[in-house]
Amino acid sequence: MTTALSTALLGIPLPAPLAEITFAPAIYLTIAVLFPRKVSFWSTAIGSALGEAINVLIFGSAPAAFALIYIPGMIWARAPEALIMNRFRRKSTVWLALAMVIATVYETLAFFFPDWFFYSFTFFYGSPTGVWAGLSLAAFDFGTLIDLLWIPVALLVIRAIRKAFGTQFFGET
Repeated sequence: MTTALSTALLGIPLPAPLAEITFAPAIYLTIAVLFPRKVSFWSTAIGSALGEAINVLIFGSAPAAFALIYIPGMIWARAPEALIMNRFRRKSTVWLALAMVIATVYETLAFFFPDWFFYSFTFFYGSPTGVWAGLSLAAFDFGTLIDLLWIPVALLVIRAIRKAFGTQFFGET
C-alpha cells in the first residue's frame, strides 16, 4: 500500500511530457532489499498499478483511456526493478547502490522502448507519428533517470530500518 500511496500522493509535478517525480522509487527499492523476493515483487507490481490507477482515473493525470497503457507499463517497468534489487540485497552498500542504478536504468528503458513503438505506430497522439517523431517523443522517458536521486534516500531508509528493528531482513524463512 505504501508503494501505491507514494506513487499517487507523494509527487512533485514536472513540466510536460514528464508528469512528476514521486517518492515511490525510494519505497519499492527499500522493500526490495528488506523483504523476500515474492513480497517485494508483488508489492511493487500491485502498489505501482494501484498508484498509477489512482493517478489516471481519480486525479486525471492522463485521459482515462491511457490507463490501459500506463498501468501495465508501470508494472512492466517497476516490478522487475524489485527483482534486480532483491538479487543484490545481501551485498555491500556499494553493490546495493549499483543495483539501484541498474534497476533505474532498466525502468527507463522499459518505458522508452514500448513508448517509442506506441508513439511511432499507434494512434497514441491521434495518428501514427512515424519512427523519428516517435523516437523524439519517447526520448522524454529518459527523464525517468531523475529517480536516481532517490538512491541515497533509499539507502538511508534501509539503514535506519535495519538499525531500528535490529534485523537485516524481514520475512526470512
